[in-house]
Amino acid sequence: MVPSNFTYSLREAGHHFRRNWSTVLGAIVTIFLSLFIIGAFVLASNVLSNMVGSVEDKVTIQAFLADDADQATVEQLQSEIEGWDNVESVTYRSKDENLAQYRTSMSQRNASDAVAALDGQNPIPASLVIKLTDPQQVEGTAEKLIADETFKSVCDTPDNPSSDVQYGRDTVEKLFSVTNIVRVAAIVLVVLLIFVAFVFINNTIRLAITARRREIAIMRLVGASNGFIRGPFIMEGTLESLIGAGLAIAALAAGMSYVMPRLENSLKFLSFYVSPQTLWLTYGGLLVLGVLIGLFSSAIAMRRYLKV
Repeated sequence: MVPSNFTYSLREAGHHFRRNWSTVLGAIVTIFLSLFIIGAFVLASNVLSNMVGSVEDKVTIQAFLADDADQATVEQLQSEIEGWDNVESVTYRSKDENLAQYRTSMSQRNASDAVAALDGQNPIPASLVIKLTDPQQVEGTAEKLIADETFKSVCDTPDNPSSDVQYGRDTVEKLFSVTNIVRVAAIVLVVLLIFVAFVFINNTIRLAITARRREIAIMRLVGASNGFIRGPFIMEGTLESLIGAGLAIAALAAGMSYVMPRLENSLKFLSFYVSPQTLWLTYGGLLVLGVLIGLFSSAIAMRRYLKV
């Protein structure tokens, strides 16, 4: 649009806002709610991903070793595993270290009672703790370890080496299943909300076009160009989207400053950190998304209902 058309379009959009404020308000509220829910879901997904990532980082393989295992062979096995794909590090953990780990993983009373019942004995074998670069590939790495001949020669039960490789198979599978469902649900919900906002703006612009058909016909008779006629409608849809996006961003910023500190104080064992970069990318994305929704929905409404 040329500058004069821009001014005219802005003025006409303002007039329509005043004449049909209830319809315009409905469109703005719908866009605000849609973009607010999208932004909240994106930020919540980011927080959840960080939590899941911290849990996934704790997914390790623990390979138990025989008490009489040759130390040189154990070191050879450790070096071999460190060279595998998907292995970040391999740490040797002694029998005493594993017993200490058992104490910390159990409740204080249960651990004390169990250790006292051992009567000074330590039945927990030494182990190799394998940290992975991609925790979701844990099963493949575990199967490779079980089939390894060097491991079979030093594992605690050579007749059944799979029993000496532990990574919480059922728990890990449930964890990854839940996280995958959450990620897919996030994508579906975001797409659905974008569609709802798109349809509502489309309907609002369509009503505006229908109400002004006579005016549009007169403009065409006096030689107004298609771009000149379209300008106010594009401006109207864009302004509605910008206002809705601005309100959504303001509400999200207020919510983050109010809700997050309280969640962190209430649930100190969980991390609710969202980086400033993620916040600004989310806010900027909502603003761009709002403009795109306004432009495309206005263009499609005119294409279908404005015969120019």
